[in-house]
Amino acid sequence: MKTAIRYFTKSKKGNTEKLANHISEAIHEKALTVSHDLNEKVDRLFLVNAMYAANIDKEVADFLFRNKDNIGEVVNFSTSFTGRSTWGAVKRVCDSLEIPINEKEFHCAGSWIFMNKGLPSEEDFKKAKEFASSMI
Repeated sequence: MKTAIRYFTKSKKGNTEKLANHISEAIHEKALTVSHDLNEKVDRLFLVNAMYAANIDKEVADFLFRNKDNIGEVVNFSTSFTGRSTWGAVKRVCDSLEIPINEKEFHCAGSWIFMNKGLPSEEDFKKAKEFASSMI
């Protein structure tokens, strides 16, 4: 099964990037930002993103649009300080582009300013690795 990891973050804390890098360790696939298009068709795209203003960032949606023909299925990974997952927002975009999205996802809390300090934790990263490994 051919997999790829793409992530998007605006945060200076880098929670989403850290999550993507832990997934990369688990499945031995390089994690790249959504500025890197897919060069070939992948069976499963691990899309690592975060909630921004109650939605996904436009760059995530633009990446999906540009690469829709090279994505077999999206598996969503997300962080947010509010506890809300991005799965619904990603699903709306995927549905509009006719990209299948897996019903399973990984989501964990992330820190922001003074909220959720220390999150995601090492335990969260361990669980993300286990989830990613189970999806390949």
